[in-house]
Amino acid sequence: MEKLVTSNLKLGIIAGGQLAKMLIQEASKWDIITYVLDMDEQCPARYVSSVYVKGSPQHYEDVYNFGKQVDILTFELENIHIEALMQLKSEGLTILPDPEILKIIQDKGTQKDFYSKHNIPTASYFLTEHKTEIISSLNNGKLKMPFVQKLRKGGYDGRGVQVVNSISDLDFLLEGASVIEEKINIQNEIAVIVARNKKGEIKCFPAVDMVFDPKANLVKMLVCPSAATEQQQKVAAEIATHLAESLNLVGLLAVEFFIDKNGKVLVNESAPRPHNSGHHTIESVITSQFEQHLRAILNLPLGSTKLKIPAVMINLLGEENYSGKVIYEGLTESMAMEGVKIHLYGKKITKPFRKMGHVTVISNDIEDAIRKAEKVQQTIKVKSWN
Repeated sequence: MEKLVTSNLKLGIIAGGQLAKMLIQEASKWDIITYVLDMDEQCPARYVSSVYVKGSPQHYEDVYNFGKQVDILTFELENIHIEALMQLKSEGLTILPDPEILKIIQDKGTQKDFYSKHNIPTASYFLTEHKTEIISSLNNGKLKMPFVQKLRKGGYDGRGVQVVNSISDLDFLLEGASVIEEKINIQNEIAVIVARNKKGEIKCFPAVDMVFDPKANLVKMLVCPSAATEQQQKVAAEIATHLAESLNLVGLLAVEFFIDKNGKVLVNESAPRPHNSGHHTIESVITSQFEQHLRAILNLPLGSTKLKIPAVMINLLGEENYSGKVIYEGLTESMAMEGVKIHLYGKKITKPFRKMGHVTVISNDIEDAIRKAEKVQQTIKVKSWN
């Protein structure tokens, strides 16, 4: 805190994507010096950070040397060289959330085991090392269709997940250590972001509904407030709080939930960082998720998570048949609509289903916001130059 008020605090962020960019935009309000580590010299965070360092989050020396330049270290993704973080921590560097938490979350199997150990409700599961074990489990009756296979490491934005509904889907099983989950009969999916500082102060953001694009397996639309029952939202917040406390979290934790056809609330996955499900908070909540993350890791009082106005967020994804230098269609028409807030991440190259930006639509009438968001989805197209 003393370093913060003298504007000498050096905050390091591992990876320079859109989450880092939006975190830096918030940090700049407090005159914090920001460092970013990323291999991509054109990464979104480069041109808003104080210092850009070229390097890989998966490379020991790059992560270690980067950490030696800053006062406090945080991250915007999970796939980081954990031994480098552990070494930096042993030498006294403040890394938040703690690398021990990241180590749990990096491996979906370890993550599920943690839920089980701490009585966090989740889908039933077992772990495998090779896809031949999955076939054997089907043959001996241990496993029944339908089920979901998730690679324990490396999956991101829908990748590393295979849903198996029938025998024909077995041809698409993924090779590698996996979590095999019961396929939940889902009524809807919601997310809750919880923040906790070193003092143990905890605050949850309002629950949001998530609607997924079935082809990209990415969030297509996010709605706040959630249409889940008051009791279901309360249970989700209690579970998220319990999980944050069990992890001894300092920072943000985004928790994604399934609500099954019987109304039961189950944890799907969690991420110890700012998250796609919290982008709407920039406009719709008194304290954005990015400001809250800074407050938490700097051990400052947590900000209010009161909803100012209902909001709908949509991701701007690269069109399916376009790759190359990005061009956006429909921005002017969308900006003409009241309550439409456009965020472009600054990625120069588009690819099919790549997250290129997001749009938040705010309105006192949530149905009005949904209608406008659907119109924006039809209007804005992320394409490439011929």
